[in-house]
Amino acid sequence: MQFDAPFLSDFMELEQDWIDYNGHLNMAYYSVLFDRGVDQIWERLGFGAGYREKRGFTTFSAEFHICYLREVHLGSRVRASFQLLDHDEKRFHFYQELIHEDGWISATGEGLGLHIDMSGPKVAPMPEDILQNMRALAKAHADLPVPDRVGRPMGIPKKPT
Repeated sequence: MQFDAPFLSDFMELEQDWIDYNGHLNMAYYSVLFDRGVDQIWERLGFGAGYREKRGFTTFSAEFHICYLREVHLGSRVRASFQLLDHDEKRFHFYQELIHEDGWISATGEGLGLHIDMSGPKVAPMPEDILQNMRALAKAHADLPVPDRVGRPMGIPKKPT
């Protein structure tokens, strides 16, 4: 299976209900856009909508960090990138960007996902065919540089006294 490096979703339009009283995209909907952008590559990997019903597995987010870089407003169209940074049989570490149709980056996200057996639910190894797809994605993304925003700590820097 061949994968783009990085993967780019189709363009997505902001919805009126997502705009807050400041006139820009409410912070909660950045997560929605990142998640919707992943849906397309999830289908290619085999994690799509039918995965849970057919095989009894799914994916859950364990952690996700967003950096808001530039506001987007109603009428904007964005696409989500997806770069696989690392994975094992149960987990995957990834990086995403929300890219405005004019080419600038609105937000970045870094996440840790888990493969879940819904009979528990519990973290469980991926079936071999899915793991092969993850390996193919990892190979496609192996030569991409690690983005500067990966692994950033959050906190208030202390000034020297």
